[in-house]
Amino acid sequence: MAVESYPLCWPAGRPRTSRRERSRFDTTLGLARDTLITEIERLGGSGLIISTNVPTRKDGMFYASAKRPEDPGVAVYFDYKGSQHCFACDQWDLLQDNVQAIRKTIEALRGISRWGSGDMMERAFTGFAALPDPATAGGEHWSDVLGVLRSAPDGVVTNAYHRARRDAHPDAGGSSEAFNRVQTAWEQAGRERQL
Repeated sequence: MAVESYPLCWPAGRPRTSRRERSRFDTTLGLARDTLITEIERLGGSGLIISTNVPTRKDGMFYASAKRPEDPGVAVYFDYKGSQHCFACDQWDLLQDNVQAIRKTIEALRGISRWGSGDMMERAFTGFAALPDPATAGGEHWSDVLGVLRSAPDGVVTNAYHRARRDAHPDAGGSSEAFNRVQTAWEQAGRERQL
């Protein structure tokens, strides 16, 4: 999967938070970014990519003084012991708070290792393995899920998404699996077509 720092590359199949909250973290974007990088280095991770909806510098890092994005989600990709892992958070209404939440999660996982129960850390990390993009891993293409041609105009794709989402919603007789399948297709379409 090709992961970019900008725009946000949310992990496929991971649902988004529909209602964000104010956190109690007290940090700046620059400090949250820098301490996250430090935690991943202490863990032994490499190949770090912090993906957000904030434009990035040439080195791939977002500016600490960047304007507040409409979507404060963040996905952190890195290699750890030969596997790519992804931590993603969009629970909080500020980008720096989502970065801080991921930093604290990694810090806690490092603590598991320090406290002598490292095998638990390895098991915990299996849940954060970055999943391959379904379109490149033999899965369904977004156009098949939405029932449109790959060359369909953007408006047709958007309408097909809304219709499929409505039909797949658990409250309308669908299932969470069907709903997530439609959401994943829409995210793939958005990345491919920049919707």
